[in-house]
Amino acid sequence: MILDRFRLDGQVATVTGAGRGLGAAIAVAFAEAGADVVIAARTESQLDEVAERIRATGRRAHVVVADLAHPESTAGLAPAAVEAFGKLDIVVNNVGGTMPAALTDTSAKDLKDAFTFNVATAHALTTAAVPLMLEHSGGGSVINITSTMGRLAGRGFAAYGTAKAALAHYTRLAALDLCPRIRVNAIAPGSILTSALDIVASNDDLREPMEKATPMRRLGDPEDIAAAAVYLASPAASYLTGKTLEVDGGLTFPNLDMPFPDL
Repeated sequence: MILDRFRLDGQVATVTGAGRGLGAAIAVAFAEAGADVVIAARTESQLDEVAERIRATGRRAHVVVADLAHPESTAGLAPAAVEAFGKLDIVVNNVGGTMPAALTDTSAKDLKDAFTFNVATAHALTTAAVPLMLEHSGGGSVINITSTMGRLAGRGFAAYGTAKAALAHYTRLAALDLCPRIRVNAIAPGSILTSALDIVASNDDLREPMEKATPMRRLGDPEDIAAAAVYLASPAASYLTGKTLEVDGGLTFPNLDMPFPDL
């Protein structure tokens, strides 16, 4: 049955930034597909809620409370997964983000911090996971969460967009280095209705223009990204590596303008 190829039965995944939003949706979807999941974020109460949702599917959850803005913290999640569940098959580098700012207000430190949070953290976990994946499972799947702003130009996204573009190319480079035993792919979400867009969801004057500017005429749900992650992690994507799935409603230009004036 073709649907069997989308199962993750008996696999172990670790998902960063899994206390809410995309990370939480991905972690729960993995459990629904049959995986045990290590979830990590800063807020223990949020992680506990996600862990209960995972356990409700009949799978196991292991909670790690950590400040994932630091590469050494993300690197520690790989051995934590092996210690908790005996192996590691899937890594999702979801943690990241940077607040928008005008280009002239973006310092060199801002760029460095964005790169550390969005790229170095992913590299640290990936390189820590690779030897453990090979030792305990013989291979695995790495999924990086980039952004549509890594390929589209929008005012205010110099730091964030540059970092996410770097993560997308890192995906291609890592895939080549790690094939054929470990696949590395990415998902580039568009505007997804997580807590980051709460102000948009509750404001028709903001939401409706964004929906109109999106070819699919709606904003995304976290489950849209979770479904893509299940595919990339599963045997259904066994011939796919070094690629980025653009799950963005068909965007070809940004659907939200930051209010930065002309010079």
